Amino acid sequence: MGGSSTGRAFMGSFTSAGGLGVTVAEVDRNTGALTVLGSSDALPDPSFLALGPGGEALYAVGESAPGSAAAFDVSGDVPALLGPVRPVDADGPTHLALAAGHLVTANYGSGSVTALPVLADGSLGEVSSVVRHEGSGPDSERQEGPHAHQVLPDPSGRWVVAVDLGTDSVRVSALDPATGALEPHGETPLRPGTGPRHLAFHPSGRYVYVLNELVTTLTVCRWDAEAGRPEPLGEVPVLPETEPAGDPDGSVRAYPSEVVVAHDGRFLWTANRGHDSISVLTLDETGEKAALVATVGCGGRWPRDLTLDPSGQWLYAANERSGNVSWFAVDAETGIPQHAGSVEVLAVSCVVLG
Repeated sequence: MGGSSTGRAFMGSFTSAGGLGVTVAEVDRNTGALTVLGSSDALPDPSFLALGPGGEALYAVGESAPGSAAAFDVSGDVPALLGPVRPVDADGPTHLALAAGHLVTANYGSGSVTALPVLADGSLGEVSSVVRHEGSGPDSERQEGPHAHQVLPDPSGRWVVAVDLGTDSVRVSALDPATGALEPHGETPLRPGTGPRHLAFHPSGRYVYVLNELVTTLTVCRWDAEAGRPEPLGEVPVLPETEPAGDPDGSVRAYPSEVVVAHDGRFLWTANRGHDSISVLTLDETGEKAALVATVGCGGRWPRDLTLDPSGQWLYAANERSGNVSWFAVDAETGIPQHAGSVEVLAVSCVVLG
């Protein structure tokens, strides 16, 4: 889009809770403001989205049982299905990413990772591979079995990295671009009961930060791209220890949901449901040391997702229970977000920027 003053945003929402599905919005790059253009409910509960190369194809998981995935043509203001909706041979897919010419999904309900080929026209082919996790954790309600919550390619492009909340581990696979076969490579255990949910890599590719959902901490890991393995170094709090992790009466716990790293590697942000906040952490020059410096309100309730725009100037929070997306101007010196506006998007679960 070159020097254009406008861009695109794509938002997923839970249709089962009144959301409109996949929504397209225009982004004013000067103010961060979003203006909704159109939406499609062709896929039930498209809870997470990923934008394809060039920005004309958008991919979504349908977080249902059985789970599904779909491609959309988003060259216009209203998303249009691109090819058939595909089953992922699993329940409750919650995250997806593009890797080695394939779409990979993390399936919470089944505790597995699925690969589907991306065809020449951008549509999806049938499932090429499924890796099923095994194991459990000490929380009998949330960790009775595996729950894959996120999947990403590592910065080197050699590995597919999955975060499993149910087994307190990060799992690494290799994905064959020719066949779509996922080959398990290794599993790194994290502290039992932490419930890792999402991770993000440092721009250098040498560190990875795992955000935990069942405790309010971030696990800092060294990333070895040659070996395809994270090395846990320690945990850092993402909420002040002097504040209640939720409502003052203890009726609502805090459940961290998303982690985002600044493009220059100086800051890291987390979204915290229940506490309804965004935490700001500073990172040292190497990326090995993280320190909590501030928390600010998320501009709504139950922030399920955070997204940083390509310029690094604007941060967006998808507030599921208040049904709005808020945007924040990021202070270039401190990294502290300042609320600048919001738009109604019912039952919103994620935001992706084009």
